[in-house]
Amino acid sequence: MGQDDPFEVTARIWLWKPALKPQASGWHFLIIDGQTAVEIRFAALGRTGGFGSIKVAAQIGDTRWTTSIFPQRESGGFILPIKAEVRKREGIGEGDDVTVELRV
Repeated sequence: MGQDDPFEVTARIWLWKPALKPQASGWHFLIIDGQTAVEIRFAALGRTGGFGSIKVAAQIGDTRWTTSIFPQRESGGFILPIKAEVRKREGIGEGDDVTVELRV
């Protein structure tokens, strides 16, 4: 895989809500795990930020944005936050399976 080739992940969007404020709207994420997480970690060697974050360019459908992915202990991979604007533009939400392209 070349440096400019995107990583493609299909995963289910899940909702995280703070335990102390269950009425809060929460954050939507998807998990990047398995071989894709290993390849992203390798591609980002020497370019990680705080908390092990990795800056990425993401695309779902026709919507592109820049963000960071963050290590997730449970899966050994990463979590990708899905902004409200992206969910609205693409008509997606909690429980939907989506395909995202990521460039490190």
